Amino acid sequence: MAEKRKMKNEASSSNTKSDDSVVVDVGRRRSSCGYCKSSSNTSITHGLWAHSLTVYDYQALLDRGWRRSGCFLYKPEMEKTCCPSYTIRMKAADFVPSKEQVRVSKRMQRFLDGSLNVKKPDQQIDTSIDSNHISNNDSVSSAQPETDQVINYLSDQIDSGLLACIERGEFPSDIQLPKASVKHVAPTKRKLQAEGPQDLLYSSNISFQIAAALRRANKTDFTHKDPKFIAEVLSSHIVNMTSAIGLLVKPCNGHINFYSTETQTQTDAMSGRPAISKESSSSDSGKVQIKRRSLEIRLKRSTFDPEEYALYRKYQIKVHNDTPDHVTESSYKRFLIDSPLIFVPSSGDNTVPPCGFGSFHQQYLIDGKLVAVGVIDILPKCLSSKYLFWDPDFAFLSLGKYSALQEINWVKESQSHCPTLQYYYLGYYIHSCNKMRYKAAYRPSELLCPLRYQ
Repeated sequence: MAEKRKMKNEASSSNTKSDDSVVVDVGRRRSSCGYCKSSSNTSITHGLWAHSLTVYDYQALLDRGWRRSGCFLYKPEMEKTCCPSYTIRMKAADFVPSKEQVRVSKRMQRFLDGSLNVKKPDQQIDTSIDSNHISNNDSVSSAQPETDQVINYLSDQIDSGLLACIERGEFPSDIQLPKASVKHVAPTKRKLQAEGPQDLLYSSNISFQIAAALRRANKTDFTHKDPKFIAEVLSSHIVNMTSAIGLLVKPCNGHINFYSTETQTQTDAMSGRPAISKESSSSDSGKVQIKRRSLEIRLKRSTFDPEEYALYRKYQIKVHNDTPDHVTESSYKRFLIDSPLIFVPSSGDNTVPPCGFGSFHQQYLIDGKLVAVGVIDILPKCLSSKYLFWDPDFAFLSLGKYSALQEINWVKESQSHCPTLQYYYLGYYIHSCNKMRYKAAYRPSELLCPLRYQ
């Protein structure tokens, strides 16, 4: 409390507002649980309705196990609720990224510089080869680089599909899953493995490797460890990506197989690769155009934006399977726009960051297109992550993980302007819910003790 009074007094020297926190105790609430999907009202919380709330009071409430949803504050009754929820935080300066988190950053960079081949259903894909990656070895045939390029492209798509599955909670996020490997099927083996009239060109056994990793990790809560089921799930995630280059994906006895949908005149009979267009010029026939993209991250005060709301609707309907009539503008505003936090402007004396304290939306734009929005609170000691919604067409970029890395980095950079701002709060860690365990991957983290509040 002494620290809280000190921060409040420091801010009051530069902020003449005397607004106070005004809350109403609404008592115990029982409801169905969105985490364990219980059929009865097993989720038990205590609630407050906040008409106004200083950032200092909300920081103190966070450190007593409270969270907010719009203007409603709630705290789980840990000994009675079905899914105990522990406040989890991490000191940003101590953060050590995992291999998977490093891969997410590198994947985004590859996407921005044009070296990651991706295809969204409504876009034209450039699957041509950068001449810098072609070997100068004269003994290598010209068909080999394009075959290797298709293999790399397909491997990337399977990895993207796996990351999307992890984001949805279909696979665990707390173990290291293998990266995909795709092999070119020799012409002599195609007819033996093919199921239909199409030519079998490429195949991957990644499903068997994932199943083995799940068994080794003893993931008893993931019942679907059969390679056949895993292949079906992954194939469903990449079907639109592979059709763009004339390939049909089919799961077959645990394998993910890629077949040609082109006629023989459109396919190289010797290499079995799909026909791929390549841009060239008379001056440099090996040079191809690489589409580079720009990423812009904007921080704005929490206000209604029609473009954000449209993205939220798309996300909720496609990712969480909400019905359109449940994703209303009014419910969106109550959940992610309304905030009781009283804004504190920058003081210029290293007690408040340049953006101020309060509720914000962090927008992620690629080539000017809004692809993700992070809903956050910036408080005297932390950046508190509240919610993130993103464009399902960009699931291959793992925007949930990428945005968390950016928010951690923001805390690090902001310490020079506000030394007290040291922590990244990830909301609640719920060990009994698979979809919430991913938060333990941001290390080293701390859980708030619900008895001693330390």
